[in-house]
Amino acid sequence: MSKASGLLHAVPVEALADAALAARAAAGDATAFEVIMRRHNRQLFRTARAIVKDDSEAEDVLQEAYLRAFRALDTFRAESRLSTWLVRITANEALGRLRRNAAEIIPLEAAMATHDTEVMASLVEASERGPEPLAAGSQLRRIVEQQIDRLPDAFRVVFVLRAVEELSVEEVAQALDIPEATVRTRFFRARSLLREGLAQRTDAALSDAFGFDGERCDRIVEGVLAGMAAASGGLSR
Repeated sequence: MSKASGLLHAVPVEALADAALAARAAAGDATAFEVIMRRHNRQLFRTARAIVKDDSEAEDVLQEAYLRAFRALDTFRAESRLSTWLVRITANEALGRLRRNAAEIIPLEAAMATHDTEVMASLVEASERGPEPLAAGSQLRRIVEQQIDRLPDAFRVVFVLRAVEELSVEEVAQALDIPEATVRTRFFRARSLLREGLAQRTDAALSDAFGFDGERCDRIVEGVLAGMAAASGGLSR
């Protein structure tokens, strides 16, 4: 064993950089590959989820993508980041699954040609009304997730990788094998549609915010009357 190799194995596997982990995993180190999976699970799940729009399906995609990645680790040359390489494998697996299921994939050209009114109708349909969905953090997160799911396919994956996972334009372009200009265009359109959709849902909920139903009205009136009666020694009604 060389001195460099000995030093590499002396470092805790969790502390190794991705390139070193990939090298060890390619040599059959299952522990190294486990660290890779745990390090990139969230990003890759979000990538798959952005394409297939189903949690269970995304898990299946991710498992198959990891198996493909493990079998192809000896081809990884560290010319790009491991995360970018893994995202590309995951995206290809997810898109391939959609094609096998004969699901409709909206191409960029079709999405760009779609009238905003049609897209916005999809973005705001089935919105929940009332103050509760906007008041709770978990509900607000779910509303955002629903809006992202309603984005056209051509924009959704780019938006998740750029805005949620915070990949650079260059990294997204490499992962999805599209020009950087296309990444910028799709991200801009996705962000605009998402903002408009969320604004419409918020406007729809404002009319119901701070609801003052009959029970609350009765409770307040009765409380005030009781206080007045106590203060004056009784009121005639």
